[in-house]
Amino acid sequence: MNPQSIVYSDDTIIALATPPGVGAISVVRLSGKYSISVVNKVFQGKNLEAEKSHTIHLGQIKDEDKIIDEVLVSIFREPNSYTKENVVEISCHGSNYIIKEIISLFIRLGIRFARPGEFTQRAFINGRFDLVQAEAVADLIASDSDTSHEMAMKQMRGGFSKEINTLRESLIHFASLIELELDFGEEDVQFASRKELKETVLTLKSEIEKLISSFRLGNAIKNGVPTVIVGKPNVGKSTLLNALLKEDRAIVSEIPGTTRDFIEDEIFIEGIRFRFIDTAGLRDTEDAVEAMGVARTREKMQKASLILYLFDLSKEKLVEIEKVVAELESQKIPFLKIGNKKDIAAPALLKEFGNDEEMILISAATEENLEELKTKILHKVHLDNINTGESIVTNVRHLEALRKTSSDLDEVLTGLEKNITHDLLAQDIRHALFHLGEITGEITTEDLLGNIFSKFCIGK
Repeated sequence: MNPQSIVYSDDTIIALATPPGVGAISVVRLSGKYSISVVNKVFQGKNLEAEKSHTIHLGQIKDEDKIIDEVLVSIFREPNSYTKENVVEISCHGSNYIIKEIISLFIRLGIRFARPGEFTQRAFINGRFDLVQAEAVADLIASDSDTSHEMAMKQMRGGFSKEINTLRESLIHFASLIELELDFGEEDVQFASRKELKETVLTLKSEIEKLISSFRLGNAIKNGVPTVIVGKPNVGKSTLLNALLKEDRAIVSEIPGTTRDFIEDEIFIEGIRFRFIDTAGLRDTEDAVEAMGVARTREKMQKASLILYLFDLSKEKLVEIEKVVAELESQKIPFLKIGNKKDIAAPALLKEFGNDEEMILISAATEENLEELKTKILHKVHLDNINTGESIVTNVRHLEALRKTSSDLDEVLTGLEKNITHDLLAQDIRHALFHLGEITGEITTEDLLGNIFSKFCIGK
């Protein structure tokens, strides 16, 4: 029978699972009830329908009499697969033409092209893991340091989910007792001790606030720390950036105002990604282009998590530095005072500036004290003592749900103080349980799932 005459419509999906582009190999993935049988129809080799799960088979993919490619086909039978459905992965040569021909062949057979994140969404819906673990898959793919990898692995293994479920279970206990009180509405009975409930809520509040506070660290691990280098023209900002990056990324010149716009690049310090931004020098100027660069510098400063204020030890006076420091302090953004060109500064100036414990003296040109600067950078943003054994919130969605839960628990505490009726108390507790349940997927909506998985890459 001609394979093109068979149409499969049980919502089996297909997508490229490896990055697009020419390479040695690519992997095309199918998931769904008919994934094994439909591949078998166009596979010249063994009878795939008779083969065991977790086996690999060499053969050819054929479109009628035309051989598209020699491939390796991996079989994963339900429920022992990533999606808990029948899954087939076709490892072919990494030609864009071959990939297009293979996918087009299966599309003609009625297999549907997968939406972004649909494989992982099916894994979640089929109970392979909860929503936190599903989101951690995307974080693991995007991890680019030892720390971010470790955090994603912990969440994918269920560490954070376990903590959320423990918090939720302690509240469910009291919720069930108060719900029981509603069945005796006409009688003055209390099954839930209000004193014990208050103690539980206070404990939950403390744990949730700790998780909320951890987001600052989690966000830095996941997305990096935007760090802006500022100072007057020609103080060595570009030299410092180049020294930190270990490459000539920025143009270094004795001519003031060389950097008209900002230059951005990333480095890792102790596993934390810092997005360093070299900016135009801060000064009054009549040059229209340079003035635009200075304006952009101030915009970048407002969005930074850390500002490195660099000044020239050999030229600038303390009164000038204190003026800039006062401006930085008013912005409420963490900053470091860095005296550059230590190698050519007068000993008297070094002594004067060296008395300031909040200041670090370096030479960007000779890289003197550069390692000490990195240590101070970590310390300034409180990233010098990371305990990856603790649960750390890295996801904005989780953060918002925790904040809503905390607010709901405040309502419960207020209700207990005012001795409100058990039906209103039950309602406040339900709200807290709802928002905690949203984190792990105990409570979901179609819009929520669509928003989460649409951010995944196609094929994952």
